[in-house]
Amino acid sequence: MLSYGFRPFFLLAGSWAAIALLLWMADLLGFVLLPTAFDPVSWHSHEMLFGFAAAAVAGFVLTAVPNWTGRLPLQGRPLLFLVGLWLAGRVAVTTSAIIGGWTAAVVDVAFLAVLLAAVAHEIVAGRNWRNLPIVAALAVLCGANVAFHIGALTTHGTAAAARLAIAVLIVLICLIGGRIIPSFTRNWLAKRGQGRLPASFNGFDKIALAVTLTAMACWTYEPQSSLTGVAAAAAAACNLARLARWAGERTTPEPLLWILHVAFLWVPVGLALLAITAFGGAVPPSAGLHALTGGAIASMILAVMTRATLGHTGHDLHAGPSTTVIYLLVLVAGISRVWASLEPQLFTPLLITSALAWVAAFGVFLGVFGPVLVRPRVRQVL
Repeated sequence: MLSYGFRPFFLLAGSWAAIALLLWMADLLGFVLLPTAFDPVSWHSHEMLFGFAAAAVAGFVLTAVPNWTGRLPLQGRPLLFLVGLWLAGRVAVTTSAIIGGWTAAVVDVAFLAVLLAAVAHEIVAGRNWRNLPIVAALAVLCGANVAFHIGALTTHGTAAAARLAIAVLIVLICLIGGRIIPSFTRNWLAKRGQGRLPASFNGFDKIALAVTLTAMACWTYEPQSSLTGVAAAAAAACNLARLARWAGERTTPEPLLWILHVAFLWVPVGLALLAITAFGGAVPPSAGLHALTGGAIASMILAVMTRATLGHTGHDLHAGPSTTVIYLLVLVAGISRVWASLEPQLFTPLLITSALAWVAAFGVFLGVFGPVLVRPRVRQVL
């Protein structure tokens, strides 16, 4: 469990995704009263971004960095310490009305701060300058968490900090996804013979990343401005064009691959919805926001967690029926949540559908991949 970061943190991410949503729904329905200083929406937003998503990011980077640098992974007691910080943050935020909001903030921020320091140390020690943007992204994510706590405990509000965290995660998807999706697709297709292969990373990808970064910055600062609309529309077009260059239509026989393409498709969909909102169209802000969060971020996290778990535990890189069910459920959750924003008359049943599909997706993930994450490396097909 403490040999690689993906083992404990993928388990924590999957567990907290389901538990936190169940707690939030129970709080909304009046079955429980969470002893948190945050209002229900802020607590939900914080725990999805800085609890669930941050754990998944930690599992990914702590596993990828050793491959990038050639150095040993963070393991044993240092990894256990980091896991303890994450757990302490969840308890602190949820009980912040009891222990005090500022105390909870210090405890919670410590996790991302220590993760940032650990990753930065490894990147610098390994002279892996190509991946310094990952360090910058973690630094901004940590800053967004600080801003979220300040906003929650003052009159500033948490919306801008939440948008900043979402922006970081989307830029990471565009950066890292832009590397791994065409690479994994090319490797798989090359073994199957002739046919169109994904385009290699080139100047267009760099332009698309710059446009996406600009759009996310504009949306974070002023989501309703015309400049945000123009930037988001341009970023949607660029990322849709990138996706079209990766031969995703040829991956349908392998769910482990097509889910990566579908997860990335949520990015231009979410950006397009944000653009329509910014231009004053009849699309509420929550539609684009949930397309990026419940759509792009959630489905990409599950796509990466399932693939990385299989690969790093010695299993065949193939998604069986149970893994395919995970992907279908998270897509139902994302589609239902965005649809709920677009159809106020159906909001409640669609919200419940989304919540049930979300909990089921991560529940199946834990049932299928939980045993794999806690066992020694083996060789079998799931």
